[in-house]
Amino acid sequence: MSASPRLSTLILPVRRWHEGGREQWQRAEELGFHAAYTYDHLAWRSFRDQTWFGALPTLTAAATATSRLRLGTLVTSPNFRHPVTLAKELITLDDISGGRITLGIGAGSNGFDATTLAQEPWSPRERTARFGEFVPLLDRLLTEDAVSHQGTYYSAEEARNIPGCVQRPRIPFAIAATGPRGLRLAARHGQAWVTTGDPKVSATGTPEDSLAAVQGQLEKLEKECVEVGRDIAQLDKVFLTGFTPDGGRPLESLDAFVDFAGRHIALGFNEIVIHAPVPDSVFAADQKVFERIATEAPAQLG
Repeated sequence: MSASPRLSTLILPVRRWHEGGREQWQRAEELGFHAAYTYDHLAWRSFRDQTWFGALPTLTAAATATSRLRLGTLVTSPNFRHPVTLAKELITLDDISGGRITLGIGAGSNGFDATTLAQEPWSPRERTARFGEFVPLLDRLLTEDAVSHQGTYYSAEEARNIPGCVQRPRIPFAIAATGPRGLRLAARHGQAWVTTGDPKVSATGTPEDSLAAVQGQLEKLEKECVEVGRDIAQLDKVFLTGFTPDGGRPLESLDAFVDFAGRHIALGFNEIVIHAPVPDSVFAADQKVFERIATEAPAQLG
């Protein structure tokens, strides 16, 4: 686990590569962010009828345009992914990037991804069960040369993944979860745990309510770590901002962000992720303030 807090960004895949896309990822590296992530969706919320590119091709392009920046998804889900094909793509991406990939992974939700393939949305029980099978199988596929598995939802027959990941034993998993089964997956298979807070609290609560809810999530994670015989200190704790009752206010000024991030770091988080500004959207923010946060906040938080 990292000893000092890190600041990362999330870049929505909404720009054409040759019309500012490449430069945005390069600028993230220049600003000194620890990592730059992107969402892995077929379409997403208010951006459904706007430009939206695929996550893994975007990350592949970003890998060739940068040299130090860690890259990853926040998050991939089983909604339209299969562990066998995803593993092959991740091994390739890890190779192209020189071992700079983190896989953020979650159970997904009943958004557009759940219905775009003309399937019935999964019940919460099935979604949780699929996630519980998806993660361990993906773990095996990324660490073993050949994998056979017959599961309830996912199967593999002599799936070959040679030469494996550049990072050993595999790329790190950052597992997004708030429920007991998901938190147990994070405790057992994750190198990091990701949260955005509590959606129910975010809709009706206060910033103080949100902090209390997140503290409760951390306590549940620690309990699951104890159950699987793991020290919670071995997991990085990643907070993806933008979904708390504060909304976009933490990005209104350097001081506001330092206060917001400091409160979460005090709970035990060691990586804070902020959205790169997207004009005329829920992620609209002043680019100059965003860049000042990137360059000046880490020293104040460290």
